[in-house]
Amino acid sequence: MIYFDSAATTFQKPPTVRKAVLHAMQTMSSPGRGSYPHAEAAEEMLFHCRSLASELFGLSSPEQVAFTMNATHALNIAIKTLVEPGGRVAVSGYEHNAVTRPLHALDAEVVVADAPLFDQEEIVRGFARAIESGAKTVICTHVSNVFGYILPIEAIAALCREANVPLVVDASQSAGILPLDMRQLDAAFIAMPGHKGLYGPQGTGLLLCSHEVEPLIEGGTGSESLMQAMPDFLPDRLEAGTHNVSGIAGLDAGLEFIKSTGIDRIRRHEQILLKKTVRHLEKIPDITFWRAKDPALQTGVLSFCVKGKSSFDVSEALARHGIAVRAGLHCAPFAHRTVGTLPDGTVRLSFSAYSRAEEVDAFARTLRRIAR
Repeated sequence: MIYFDSAATTFQKPPTVRKAVLHAMQTMSSPGRGSYPHAEAAEEMLFHCRSLASELFGLSSPEQVAFTMNATHALNIAIKTLVEPGGRVAVSGYEHNAVTRPLHALDAEVVVADAPLFDQEEIVRGFARAIESGAKTVICTHVSNVFGYILPIEAIAALCREANVPLVVDASQSAGILPLDMRQLDAAFIAMPGHKGLYGPQGTGLLLCSHEVEPLIEGGTGSESLMQAMPDFLPDRLEAGTHNVSGIAGLDAGLEFIKSTGIDRIRRHEQILLKKTVRHLEKIPDITFWRAKDPALQTGVLSFCVKGKSSFDVSEALARHGIAVRAGLHCAPFAHRTVGTLPDGTVRLSFSAYSRAEEVDAFARTLRRIAR
């Protein structure tokens, strides 16, 4: 199979990730629940993973790293900490449902910083207007999961600092692919999944915290057990119940892979594949695709459409030839509304460190036949 759906999940994992998951299942129990070797091994591994994330993403302390089930879980914690019911919130026109649905549930007043695709200056102006209009929180994706568009998160963060408005960054499509520094952004929260650019297993995620936080669920933490309120310190305040120890062990190995390989190297590899894909698509009639003129504004994610064919038909035809892509709205109707690709959406390619140039060539040959 040719796997070009890494924006959903990086299916190909480093061998060390699989080994770490199995090793944890064989040697580790629950952290904080005992002083015997199996519990201590789990506790040491969790601390190592927190420390590694803290190093990679510019945190002051490993305790600022909370483990979550995924980025959606992390975003829900951040949003429901900062946004009051009916509160005014500024978001980009490229947000995922992991942001917009919690805001809808809170009946929040959502101000959208609309801007054309790849127009960084206009989206910064849109956020400035939203903040001036009284937005109390800013929530912004770092990279569009549909178009690979890299939003100017540093400039948006500067606006938030100047106005003293807390910022939540959805790093679902940037963690492990682009540099990301908590201290530099001075964000209140950064949410990320473990199973995408960090090459960990599904069911893992991280919430990086520099703001007081409210727990989404309550329960046992292995600490302060006499108290009926959740502990007031991180990470225990956010980590009720038993940890996904084997999953976190895999995430720890994925972070080690990112550190040893290098984020810049992974990004260069994806850029080479993206450029090669664009050269192919330019030669196929009846293909529309969305590519930034400046390569610095796009990750290894590309959306396209075939004239006269639904995105789902194209995706299914590619799947019959052993090529995995994603079609439709990608859980991001805001992005498709902004670009004008509703209601059918697009076909999306997304690369990883394991994607290969010869796979791009095979995809292009197959797509040419499908388009004809």
